[in-house]
Amino acid sequence: MTKTILVVDDSSSVRSVVGSALRDEGFNVIEACDGVDALNKLSGQKIHLIVSDVNMPNMNGIALVREVKKLDRYKFTPIVMLTTESSQSEKDAGKAAGAKAWMVKPFKPAQLLAAIAKLVP
Repeated sequence: MTKTILVVDDSSSVRSVVGSALRDEGFNVIEACDGVDALNKLSGQKIHLIVSDVNMPNMNGIALVREVKKLDRYKFTPIVMLTTESSQSEKDAGKAAGAKAWMVKPFKPAQLLAAIAKLVP
């Protein structure tokens, strides 16, 4: 069964790079431009993992994690933060909200795929 990953980033180029790497590995990819768009795309289908930026307009990534964890259908969906933020306080906020992993941009697709492989069996 094809696994589905939701990629959330306000940068279309980042969504493109991440999406391309995931599609090359056989994942189905849904893209969203911010937290609000991401929540709108959580329409009941199975999402195996979410990759999200932190700094986005309308709803940032930490707020998105908090909102996703409130949804019964998605509360156990693993979330990887992929961001330029590297401060410990941001990482702590992400972990407290429910993020499972934190990766700092720039990143190598192989690193992201390795993290995803640990979270999506």
